[in-house]
Amino acid sequence: MALPVDNPVQLLPAIPLLPSQLHLLIAAFVCLMLLLTIAGVSSVLRHRKTNKDYKRRMAGRWAADNSADVPGRASTAKKQVFRFLTVLGKSTKPRNEEELSIIRRTLVQAGYRGAEAPLIFFGIKLFLAGILPIGFAMLRTPAMILLPAQYTLFFFVFSAVGGFYLPNVWVQMKIRSRREQLLLGFPEALDLMVVCVEAGLGLDAAMQRVGTEMKLSNPVLSEEFKLLDLGLRAGQTRQQALRNLSLRTGLEDIENFTALLVQTDKFGTNIAQALRVHADSMRTTRRLRAEELAAKLPVKLLFPLVFFIFPSLFVVIMGPGIIQIARILLPSLGGK
Repeated sequence: MALPVDNPVQLLPAIPLLPSQLHLLIAAFVCLMLLLTIAGVSSVLRHRKTNKDYKRRMAGRWAADNSADVPGRASTAKKQVFRFLTVLGKSTKPRNEEELSIIRRTLVQAGYRGAEAPLIFFGIKLFLAGILPIGFAMLRTPAMILLPAQYTLFFFVFSAVGGFYLPNVWVQMKIRSRREQLLLGFPEALDLMVVCVEAGLGLDAAMQRVGTEMKLSNPVLSEEFKLLDLGLRAGQTRQQALRNLSLRTGLEDIENFTALLVQTDKFGTNIAQALRVHADSMRTTRRLRAEELAAKLPVKLLFPLVFFIFPSLFVVIMGPGIIQIARILLPSLGGK
């Protein structure tokens, strides 16, 4: 039995909406499948690249890959870019040799050890200070055109100053990243050195062995020990090579380690015993650092809890009660 309909025209608009909804659903499904396909292909390529990287490291060719950014081994285009930046850097490098030495030491701590690294650094600073205002002038929005000339001039100066100091920020980030890797791997390297020395190896051979064994787990620390071994082979004294290691890293733990080896070598004490005591203190320091990070965690979680999680919980818990009050209690109080 058909139900009576007061206005049959009301049923007509529902019919043409179905194909549009179906098209919208198909488009959303296709978009979702496309995103999942892109994510899957990206994951496969990343996994393949990681496997290739591990295979190269296992084959002992990781040093050649890490030295790909050196200007002498770069491609022709990179050579031209480096030559251009070197020419720019020569015009802006400081005349004071002490300041230039500080810049070179900072770049060495960031991992840039090339002879032309300071000139390239100053060339990048000058290039960014000139190119960012030009890019701002070409890409500024119509709203910026309506601003007064003082504001436009401020944005030009801000972009130039930001471009000039942006390489400094990048170098500081690289230094921080390298120091974190060194701090993570140095206690294990020290334990391995204790094992090598107690097994009968000399100190120089033990440091060379540690540099070889740390290739896969910590390439940065392995590179530093390799440079230390190369300095000893080049004729440097052990004291000078160790001090160069502390200058290249700039870490207090490695400075204490070098001071320990220098004092041990100077006074002729037992190296194995001194290394074992220092390794125990390094383990204690590492545990204290972990406890410090764990103690800071509740304070760091306070702001996300207050600003993001507590409001959501408040809405979920109090929301239904507020809705019921608005629907039932308020109309009854109003006499409706």
